[in-house]
Amino acid sequence: MSDAVLLDTCALLWLLEGAELDPAALERIDTAAQGSSLWVSPMSAWEVGALSAQGALVLSTPVETWFEQILELPGVGLAKLTPGIFIDSSFLPGDAPGDLADRLMVASARARALTLVTRDRALLDYAGEGHVRALAC
Repeated sequence: MSDAVLLDTCALLWLLEGAELDPAALERIDTAAQGSSLWVSPMSAWEVGALSAQGALVLSTPVETWFEQILELPGVGLAKLTPGIFIDSSFLPGDAPGDLADRLMVASARARALTLVTRDRALLDYAGEGHVRALAC
């Protein structure tokens, strides 16, 4: 199994804020970063921007700067969204999550054979159906 992971937006925020995460998930994230196989999605930039615009999230720097700083961290890469991923997100098997950002995270993870690191119950349940690999954090 590949050590490569895709951080869901909530996992990314909690990781950067030093929130308590599952030790196994932290170890997997660290291993992925050491192997330059820790991925973040541009959807996270959009979600954090939306939360910031609504006043639901306050960052110490502008969102664009914040996200650029994430991409400069060792071992972190941008999991670009392709037209194929957008299309695939519309045709996910099983009982896929209804949230567009979640669907794009799943489609991205599936397209790149990544494990999605998340606490999102809908994503973990979907992974439990065998449609995507996920690790609870």
